[in-house]
Amino acid sequence: MAEENIKNKSKSDLAKDPKFIALKNLYESAAKQLALKFEVLNSEFNVLYARSPIHHIESRVKSAESIEAKLSKKNLPVTINSARENINDIASVRVVCNYINDVYHVAEMFERQKDVKIIKYQDYIKTPNYNGYRSLHLDICVPVYLSNRTEYVNAEIQIRTIAMDFWASLEHDIRYKADKSKLPQGINEEMFNCADKIAEIDRQMQDMYKRIKESEKD
Repeated sequence: MAEENIKNKSKSDLAKDPKFIALKNLYESAAKQLALKFEVLNSEFNVLYARSPIHHIESRVKSAESIEAKLSKKNLPVTINSARENINDIASVRVVCNYINDVYHVAEMFERQKDVKIIKYQDYIKTPNYNGYRSLHLDICVPVYLSNRTEYVNAEIQIRTIAMDFWASLEHDIRYKADKSKLPQGINEEMFNCADKIAEIDRQMQDMYKRIKESEKD
């Protein structure tokens, strides 16, 4: 049977489409599985070192409308198969850590897991994005074990500090959601400068934490 095209469906139709419901469930399962992996790592780290490197974990699955918009923007077929093949962040997990070093420690622990394949590693902390955005991105492939088969699902993991998450959340609200044609002059430069200031505070907090721990040892 030919795959139905998402593009011609309304929001209510999509919500009832068995193929889309199955797709959403698959990616929700992948997101839950990934979030649990990080919860286990955080718990073990707390047992071993009496502190938790992860502040909180968030997960989400793109809506049908977001999937359609992203495929259309790329001039790709707006179908379920096309979405699986061409969108790596239908499922995404955001891991928010306390300090910059924690970001890399958590990533290293996660990368040791044999059932997860790292497809792409992007370090926007060492090399910030053009707008000042900072985060560690991992495009991964993870198996989801269903009742009668195993499905391999692509997902995106963002690992960042509380400070990085603060900037990214507000930047998204201030600029991404706004009408770009009506943004006041100089806003882009101000956002970039704010990102640099917040990054400096991030490094300062890391340094203070390190000095406090060293003084406790002494």
